Amino acid sequence: MNLSFVNQAPDSPWATYLSQVDRVLPYLGSLARWSETLKRPKRALIVDIPIELDNGTVSHFEGYRVQHNLSRGPGKGGVRFHPDVTLEEVMALSAWMTVKCAAVNLPYGGAKGGVRVEPKSLSLKELEKLTRRYTSEIGLIIGPHSDIPAPDVNTNPQIMAWMMDTYSMNVGATATGVVTGKPIELGGSLGRVKATGRGVFVVGRETARRMNVSIDGARVAVQGFGNVGSSAAELFVGSGAKLVAVQDHSGTVHNPNGLDLAGLLAEVAAHGGIGGFKGGDVIGNEDFWDVETDILIPAALESVITRERARRIKTKMVLEGANGPTTPDGDLILGERGIMVVPDVIANAGGVTVSYFEWVQDFSSFFWSEDEINVRLDKIMVDAFKRIWEIGEQHGIPLRTAAFVVACTRVLQAREKRGLYP
Repeated sequence: MNLSFVNQAPDSPWATYLSQVDRVLPYLGSLARWSETLKRPKRALIVDIPIELDNGTVSHFEGYRVQHNLSRGPGKGGVRFHPDVTLEEVMALSAWMTVKCAAVNLPYGGAKGGVRVEPKSLSLKELEKLTRRYTSEIGLIIGPHSDIPAPDVNTNPQIMAWMMDTYSMNVGATATGVVTGKPIELGGSLGRVKATGRGVFVVGRETARRMNVSIDGARVAVQGFGNVGSSAAELFVGSGAKLVAVQDHSGTVHNPNGLDLAGLLAEVAAHGGIGGFKGGDVIGNEDFWDVETDILIPAALESVITRERARRIKTKMVLEGANGPTTPDGDLILGERGIMVVPDVIANAGGVTVSYFEWVQDFSSFFWSEDEINVRLDKIMVDAFKRIWEIGEQHGIPLRTAAFVVACTRVLQAREKRGLYP
């Protein structure tokens, strides 16, 4: 695939991913001969999405579905609706899904989708039309055995239900396994909504134990207070931690003695953001990065921990709830400062793990209890993290590089065993 048209700015998501792969090459041994596989998406689809708006006019939107690597199984990855979505961003996110699935040893490859749209500008009916037309356009390459979308930024179980229904209508049979993150009534899995946040907590707990950092009394700051950030915050607070700062699209609040989590959740439910919360001091968005913490959880968008912010951060651990929140320069500076970075490809893998459980349950038409889901999730996350930690210690490398070593080795072993066709 010719990538000359892709934005190669140093801090672009795709450039970030490529730099992460380059750091792994010395640890791949004979598999390094296949490494170019990791730097080229297998397939990228760009689609036009025309819909008739409520006012009778026709509007066009651009959508993408990228399958980065399918060596270990069907593609897996979310769909985001956001005005800043680009092809190179979706490429990077699909590549990180390849690494993430392999890091926790799920039988998936990596994929991702997106539509460049401000979903808040659309009515519910317009949003449904957009979703259904997008699904029809990418129906060429998605399917229960080929590529399974899921929720991501600004998408939710209702959008997954529309996607599943559209695909099913087009193939003439109900295909619940074509997407995950669906409503429970349509074959969704218990525990899926909070799975990513739960995975962040489990990996954070395991890291803290190895660092001799007590969760009880630990100061936690969360950037992004959607499903991931709020669920992780809930579990940390439930284990005795203090939530000292929260930032979302509506503002930043800070209280060194701990913010009231129930109050924050109520504020979000009532007003869609934390900006009007009265239980803490309102501070500038940039000041968030100066708050003293023990655990910092970026759980919003990519590339927020830049070189400049990495120099200012005062924490013991950065726990990446978002995909690609730390730029390569930021990563280097955090490492030089002795701040532990727990990378996205393991820290936020809880969501795709329970998506895997959902997919398996859909095929068998046999569903597990939420307790069973959580026990299985915890075991997979703990075992995966243990392996990555061991590789990190063995080679004296950061956890991100260790996670990529584990994941890329698995991907390239599959590539080598499968060979080239024809």
